[in-house]
Amino acid sequence: MSYAVVGCSDCNALWVVAGRPETTSCPRCETRHQFGTLKQFVTTDDEDHAREVRASILANKAGYGEAFADMDGFTALGEDAMAAGIDDDDYLDAAGVDAAEAAAAGERAEGTRRSRSRQDTVRAALRELDEPTEREVAAFAAEHGVGSEYVADALAKLTRAGEVVDAGDGYRLL
Repeated sequence: MSYAVVGCSDCNALWVVAGRPETTSCPRCETRHQFGTLKQFVTTDDEDHAREVRASILANKAGYGEAFADMDGFTALGEDAMAAGIDDDDYLDAAGVDAAEAAAAGERAEGTRRSRSRQDTVRAALRELDEPTEREVAAFAAEHGVGSEYVADALAKLTRAGEVVDAGDGYRLL
């Protein structure tokens, strides 16, 4: 894929465009431009190179061209910035929190998180069970962390809305 550093003819903003789209919008003034009519400062197959060129042009415009030339590339600067801070374990230890206990609590919380809403759980029970009774829907929902009071209310609302029918021997989704 190719990357081009282009400039807006309205506000002089610079941005990197991936590929060769028919049109592109300026991120600053949101003007839509035909890609072919935009001034392309550089076109390259390396996205990082395109970003470097854009950063260099902006630094030169702001009068910081020499300072920019003395700096490492933005990729190295980003890595340096990430390495400059303290890691999570050191931060937690400095705050008086046991990092291992915090990690274990996070894993326990991830294990108990519901993957679907309560209403979706009731609907799943109605889909997966064959003409389920309220008791069967409640048992299914309980396995997924949904209380029986909610199940009764949800079934009543779904019935009133015409999405579910109570056939006497069980519920069916319509």
